[in-house]
Amino acid sequence: MAGRRPRGLIFGAAVGGLWQPDPVPRRPSAPATPLARTRRARRIDGRLTEAFPAARCELDFSTPLELAVATILSAQCTDARVNMVTPALFARYRTAADYAAADRTELEEMIRTTGFFRNKATNLIGLGQAVVERYDGRLPDTLAELVTLPGFGRKTANVVLGNAFSVPGITVDTHVGRLVRRWGLTEESDPVKVEMALNGMLRPAEWTMFSHRTIYHGRRVCHARKPACGVCVLADLCPSYGAGPTDPVLAAPLVTGAERPHLLAMAGVGDLAGDPPAPAVAGADIAEGIGADGGGAPRAGDAVEVAAAVGGSAGTGSS
Repeated sequence: MAGRRPRGLIFGAAVGGLWQPDPVPRRPSAPATPLARTRRARRIDGRLTEAFPAARCELDFSTPLELAVATILSAQCTDARVNMVTPALFARYRTAADYAAADRTELEEMIRTTGFFRNKATNLIGLGQAVVERYDGRLPDTLAELVTLPGFGRKTANVVLGNAFSVPGITVDTHVGRLVRRWGLTEESDPVKVEMALNGMLRPAEWTMFSHRTIYHGRRVCHARKPACGVCVLADLCPSYGAGPTDPVLAAPLVTGAERPHLLAMAGVGDLAGDPPAPAVAGADIAEGIGADGGGAPRAGDAVEVAAAVGGSAGTGSS
């Protein structure tokens, strides 16, 4: 780091041959016009593409139906926990007809550890019945049809469309909503309005992957409670810089995941990669799934989607 400005750590000065961050960060201003927001969004997406080249849906599946089931199970649960449950579940229930005819007690027991298992079982059985009765056993591949199914809201539908059918869509979960507001791309809190705003800034071909990259960044770097601002590769683009520690030594342990060495190297502090991540942050980060915020508490922005997934409602068309 001596004598040069580390990438990402743009606020500071060289002191004694080493880069030192400002004690009081100078935040870049939020983009004030639609054109400025579009430019900012695309620069962020480009930076995230470099940071997370292997980003993907972290739920395991091999068919559209399997992804639909896994996404329903992920409500208020972690992706890691869902992935522990689904191998046996998918071996037992292979088709929509299998779920439609499932023994409730057996199904509930198989998904018990995902939480809200009774309501989720109701939705899985209802999903199977609806797909068999209305779509001849094949999961539909349009947003309008998917949001009419038990357990589905707009967020769940976009997960399935983008990852099982290659139909572009932005998934606005807790991470995406939190981060785009921090980046100043929108002030909206309603997930549908956030989705529509992002749709206007990004090219459709980027919608699905932007969601994955943003979720990765939210889980690994830009945590809800204590973001790792001092080693964030988006520091020069983020008007919320300073919401977390700006000292790289304090921020580096907050970064988690297999990408940690790469992310710290991008930030110009690769020498800090040998320091282990903070245990509490690492644990919370691993816990965060599509349907969970790490602490297991419901999220206001996802209230309708969670209701659809665990409360037995269908056809909300919202998330």
